[in-house]
Amino acid sequence: MRLTPELLLHAYSIGVFPMAEHREDDEVFWVDPKRRGIFPIDGFHISRSLAKTIRQGAYEISVNRAFGDLVAACADREETWINDEIYARYQDLHALGHAHSLEVWDQDRLVGGVYGVSLGAGFFGESMFSRQRDTSKIALAYLIDRLRQAGFQLCDTQFLTPHLASLGAIEISRAAYKARLQQALEKEADFTAPQLPSPALLLQRMAQTS
Repeated sequence: MRLTPELLLHAYSIGVFPMAEHREDDEVFWVDPKRRGIFPIDGFHISRSLAKTIRQGAYEISVNRAFGDLVAACADREETWINDEIYARYQDLHALGHAHSLEVWDQDRLVGGVYGVSLGAGFFGESMFSRQRDTSKIALAYLIDRLRQAGFQLCDTQFLTPHLASLGAIEISRAAYKARLQQALEKEADFTAPQLPSPALLLQRMAQTS
């Protein structure tokens, strides 16, 4: 089955997402986990060490500045589910305004970030990467703040990993996920609308919801 942007958006609307076995595999399969990872929009946990790193303000944050480079960085590992077909179709979704990236920069070097798909008031996290300590965590902190400010109702992480659980992600059943998904699809949210907060404002907002 050939992937198209329309097919991808339909898949997200019914709770499934695509993966490939590895980078060189031409085949794509659909995943519908029995247990689903999500980030409660008001449940992100910032440790003292992460707060200190954010407060220092050593990194620049951007949105949708380098989507293609960020997806390529996420795929730049020994094992990846991002093949050429998936890479190309997410570029299409980005061009249509449905796929977004949040980048972390050390001067002019892309050192971390996260990307995903938005549909209605749902955000479906796809992948993230980190080339320096805590840069993927910083990206997630800014992502969750952005989703909250923009009015998103759902942040899907697909699977729950120990890394995501340490930051506040939880696991729910497939049925519970699809119920939340339908509620999110009935509303609208604009990923690009919020302004990026200063480190101090980000930490203030996170403290108010922790």
